[in-house]
Amino acid sequence: MEIYNVIVRFFQEGGSFMFPIAVVLAIGLAIALERFLFLSMAKRTNQKAFKQIEPMLESANYDGILNFGKSNNAPISRIITAGIARMSLSQRREDIEYAMEEGLMESTPRLEKRTGYLATLANISTLLGLLGTIIGLIAAFSAVASADPSEKASLLSQSISVAMNTTAFGLIAAIPLLAFHSILQTKTTEIVDSMEMAGVKCLNTLMGRQAISTRSRTTD
Repeated sequence: MEIYNVIVRFFQEGGSFMFPIAVVLAIGLAIALERFLFLSMAKRTNQKAFKQIEPMLESANYDGILNFGKSNNAPISRIITAGIARMSLSQRREDIEYAMEEGLMESTPRLEKRTGYLATLANISTLLGLLGTIIGLIAAFSAVASADPSEKASLLSQSISVAMNTTAFGLIAAIPLLAFHSILQTKTTEIVDSMEMAGVKCLNTLMGRQAISTRSRTTD
């Protein structure tokens, strides 16, 4: 209860700009939570999908991989399926690799979606805090100008203290949003790197099997 009273007093002393900053913070936290859950799920589904695809790659069950890709929403399955589908049209490594890169480029925006908003919201909260402080100081100096000389010092110090609350809250909102932005960017980069690694592994398996098949035909 005491903490609640402190928070309420902090908001009341900060003035009207505290509420827009609180809205920006709430939106940023909602985006951060949604992105974290989405990326965590994407990582799990990628790992699960690749474990199912890998045995089919080893056994050259390409039809099975294509059917799996149609029914599975994991980003890695779309990438590998794109490579397998292109292989039926061209056996060249470059063509298959281009198809996988295209699949990766289609999947990456979904992973990066809305993460960039967090840095923007952090900047907005900081600027709102500064704007609230400046407007509060302007109002404070205007009030002091018409105040009794004996009260000017205490009134000015009190007004400045109130105005600085807005800057403090703007920074309180900006710091975690920037931290969440960095965490989500790192998590996204790890997922993209893992998909690239899985794609290379798949491509090497396909080309290795193709080389073996070519050598056996040459021997015969």
